[in-house]
Amino acid sequence: MEKYREISDELLRWYDINAREMPWRGIQDPYKTWISEIMLQQTRVETVIPYYQRFLSRFPSLPDLALADEAEVLKLWEGLGYYSRARNLLKGAREVLECYSGILPKDPILLRKISGIGPYTAGAIASIAYHLPVPAVDGNVIRVYSRLFGIRENVQLPAVRKKLEEIAASIVPENRPGDYNQAVMDLGATVCVPGTPECNHCPLSGFCSAFSAGDAPFLPVIPGKAPQKVIRWTVPVLHSGKCTLIRRRTENLLQGLWCFPMLECKSEETSAFLQRRFRMKALPVGPAVHARHVFTHLIWEMDVLPMKTDPDLPAPPGFLWVPAENLDTLVFPAAMNVPLQMAQKIPE
Repeated sequence: MEKYREISDELLRWYDINAREMPWRGIQDPYKTWISEIMLQQTRVETVIPYYQRFLSRFPSLPDLALADEAEVLKLWEGLGYYSRARNLLKGAREVLECYSGILPKDPILLRKISGIGPYTAGAIASIAYHLPVPAVDGNVIRVYSRLFGIRENVQLPAVRKKLEEIAASIVPENRPGDYNQAVMDLGATVCVPGTPECNHCPLSGFCSAFSAGDAPFLPVIPGKAPQKVIRWTVPVLHSGKCTLIRRRTENLLQGLWCFPMLECKSEETSAFLQRRFRMKALPVGPAVHARHVFTHLIWEMDVLPMKTDPDLPAPPGFLWVPAENLDTLVFPAAMNVPLQMAQKIPE
């Protein structure tokens, strides 16, 4: 369609002047594109950049990553969150090394068969690294196209989502498809933002249905999210001599990462709870410190309590006593930042 061509031409002209500078742009390396796209999922660009640079410094090629130890990969990922991304990245790299001699395939259908690569990531790799005219549809793209083409229905409905994906597939130009997909992403991240978009600075306002109708702030249509569940914990930071009590999580959330005991009791009840649950005598050695961590659908409210128990006390089942000096070698989630800092200060 002529309108689609005019939109893509106008957006690329804007992108040539306003493209954000990122270390993964301007390179023709599907592996690096893959790493950047996985890291960017639900994570801000400025947060990702140092992780991306450190990761590639340690694993400069796909075979380097495929042959890596999971613990080292997770340690490099520490603090970036959503650790299943790192595990799937490692699993996917091993699949590519085994099935495709270490080179990511061009075909988006084959890309989607690799662990951790969904439709968006497959489209991003195929268009950016291999110059194939395929779409890469993420939240930014859905928002831009919902406003641009006046999609005023619930974008979570399969039929509406299919309509948006068909528009995205039709509008990607044969020339510079990767630049075009990144241009839509940049527009959604900097101009066509959630809430109140900066329509007066948008290169596509002349084509935009929502701008004409004046309802851009209300698009896309997304039903209200369920409120986040709040869970309250007391997190005792237990010292026995120069060691601290920790365990490796087996739950789906943060599985495989290390954490401190998380007790469903009030901080003033912790000593009695530990005695009752673990036959452990422990006393506070300072006041509790409040910490809060927000997940996508969950909030942890934590009272972090420094405590001390007898030296040489056996660890309860499922736990380990670890020297405080060794804690830095293990992978703790960001939710454990406050207790981790407390654990590294051994009480007198």
